[in-house]
Amino acid sequence: MSRLTLTHWPLVAALLLCGCSETPKTETAKAPEKTPEPLTGRQAFQRMYPQARGWALDAQVLQLRSINLGQVKSGKGTAGAWEAVFVSPSKAQSRTYTYSSVEAQGNLHEGVFAGQLEDYGGAHGGTNPFSSLAIKVDSDQAFATAEAKSQDYIQKHPDMPISYVLEQTKRFPDLTWRVIWGESAAASDYSIYVDATQGTYLEKAH
Repeated sequence: MSRLTLTHWPLVAALLLCGCSETPKTETAKAPEKTPEPLTGRQAFQRMYPQARGWALDAQVLQLRSINLGQVKSGKGTAGAWEAVFVSPSKAQSRTYTYSSVEAQGNLHEGVFAGQLEDYGGAHGGTNPFSSLAIKVDSDQAFATAEAKSQDYIQKHPDMPISYVLEQTKRFPDLTWRVIWGESAAASDYSIYVDATQGTYLEKAH
């Protein structure tokens, strides 16, 4: 092997420097954090249902209700969190699941969260479980129907929070949405029942 002459050393040194130098890192811009958004009842239900089916293949819904959050502004038929009570006749148990857009008070966790198991002995309190296939009308559609029948009340109470309950009760033959002006039915003096299979107006409750 021939020895490197003195004239070759500058070239060798330049090659070594090129090999040792690091490629400058380019910083990627961070994507802005996504603002939590409220969901309709059916959107939230579709997130909870697979987990409920993982718990019990025969899981049916006993009740779906909205939860208004201070961190996430509710919209027309939407809420920052929802709670669904599922029952399993084969296990004789019930389980509550929640979906929340954010971490919040009241044991609400971002995403889907499964609650404790409880005993279930069948329909009680006039409320019956129903199949997920029975939900034909979403909460935003129910609100639109209720809003059309409630213009006078809305004008008098423009800042009233609105909540939603989906149930199968003895009061009506079909599954119903109850659109409630207030945080709950117990604390409200005005609500509208909407058929959850047809989307039609049923009744006012005071």
